[in-house]
Amino acid sequence: MAFPYHQIGRRVDVINPYDVVCFVPVYNPLPPAFLVRMDVHLSITLHQFMVNEGLVPSPEETLKRETIIRKLKKIVQEWIIKIHQRKLSKQRRNLRINNASATIFTYGSFGLGVHNSESDIDAICVGPRFATLEEDFFIVLYNMLKSSPSVSEIYCVKDAKVPLMRFKFEGISVDMPYAQLRVMSVPENVDLLNPMFVTSIDETSLKSLSGVCANQRILQLVPNLENFQSLLRCIKFWAKQRGVYGNLFGFLGGIHWAIFSAFICQTSPDACLSALVMNFFNTFANWPWPTPVVLQDGRMHVVQDVTEKVNWMPIGLPCSPNQWCQSNVTRSTFNRIKKEFLRGHEIAKEILRPNFDWDCLFEPYSIMYRHLYPQFLKIYLLSRTKDELGEWAGWVKSRFPSLILKLEDIHMSCDPNPTEHVDSGTSVVFYWGLNIDQCTDVNVTSLEKEFRNCLSNSYRGTPGQMLLSIVPASELPNTEQFSARKMKGMKAFCGIPEHDQYRMPVYSEHLPNYFVGYVASEGNAGVLV
Repeated sequence: MAFPYHQIGRRVDVINPYDVVCFVPVYNPLPPAFLVRMDVHLSITLHQFMVNEGLVPSPEETLKRETIIRKLKKIVQEWIIKIHQRKLSKQRRNLRINNASATIFTYGSFGLGVHNSESDIDAICVGPRFATLEEDFFIVLYNMLKSSPSVSEIYCVKDAKVPLMRFKFEGISVDMPYAQLRVMSVPENVDLLNPMFVTSIDETSLKSLSGVCANQRILQLVPNLENFQSLLRCIKFWAKQRGVYGNLFGFLGGIHWAIFSAFICQTSPDACLSALVMNFFNTFANWPWPTPVVLQDGRMHVVQDVTEKVNWMPIGLPCSPNQWCQSNVTRSTFNRIKKEFLRGHEIAKEILRPNFDWDCLFEPYSIMYRHLYPQFLKIYLLSRTKDELGEWAGWVKSRFPSLILKLEDIHMSCDPNPTEHVDSGTSVVFYWGLNIDQCTDVNVTSLEKEFRNCLSNSYRGTPGQMLLSIVPASELPNTEQFSARKMKGMKAFCGIPEHDQYRMPVYSEHLPNYFVGYVASEGNAGVLV
């Protein structure tokens, strides 16, 4: 139900995990008509703020990404026809060749319509039962994409939880996982939310599909798409500015913030943007965790042992009433997120005051970070080349959640700053704030050894150096000393770079005469070329 969003100073009472949030009003002497005009004015200024920050893409940038998706769909369709031809006998080819189809679905920021000029494209390839992940996707489609003049920097990430190909298409980074449906043809308009398609597929495909299914369900459940997109742009920008964005650092990722924003839009269907921002911080600053956040979808949900299955911040996956969004939130990062919610709430209470400046809400956390903690954990990563640094740093970042837990196991509270301080191009440094009362007796050598053991497990690239040390705040670099930017290939775990080396032909295990493609020689084991 809607509530009067001009009632300032309200608190949140949650009766059960799936009740719509109830707001208790406080007396406000300002007339409603004046407040509505203020809300509209503030919403306009906030939208202009987002435009000035580059959060709203130009029509040309959006068109470019849409064109890339169309071109990818064409390549994927050519790929599936090629696979279909090879795997069918001559007698059956002509009869069924027109039935072969596969398609592409977008998700993430582009799929939700909240991308900007720097956003990557998350695009899942969905194919039929006869197109396999290992042979047809990671070899045949890989080779087709690699041979395209539009594609560069392509490699395979086979050891991730969601295996995928990563490449640039006309300069735009693309992450492409694969899902295999138990059907003979996948039309472009296939309904991925239909339970018939996901009941019998393999676990890898199910994980790969979870992102696009969650996106589609969110778009179905929000009452006003434009309001949702505007709110999500604001919240994602706020989370990045305040240092609480990033699943690998124990914080929340894009899907979590999207569900939070969709929840606020459901509880405030008629509110304008400025009111939605106020309601967002008012709601989650007072949220009684571990009560789960679940979108209203008209179905009855039953929660069992939530506190045991998903600690700290349980968030329901909107495409399934019985699943939860995976997150790496720990005790330390949970407390950081709560503090930022409370800070946002205090600032949001001032939104309707004259001369309110949106800059104060989005003030970068990094400005004060070095002054908040007297000591920091320094994580120093070094490789021989820039490419190797991208691979090595990406792998180390994917293991950061285990390092956070190791710190908490020795009773140390940490604040993992996602900022990457890049030095000469072959080294990168992270600084995490530590509690001074718990740093005096830390055995950094033992901690480093344990983390090294975690890093050495399953890594196929050329390992670089990793050094841990505890340093005083005075040793943190100034912004003019280091460029704080994201290195190429440091998203999570990156594959091995391309090299023109000896290649071995690969034939299908199931069809001896079916030539799949080439795989790299022993020196680059596991890398398809």
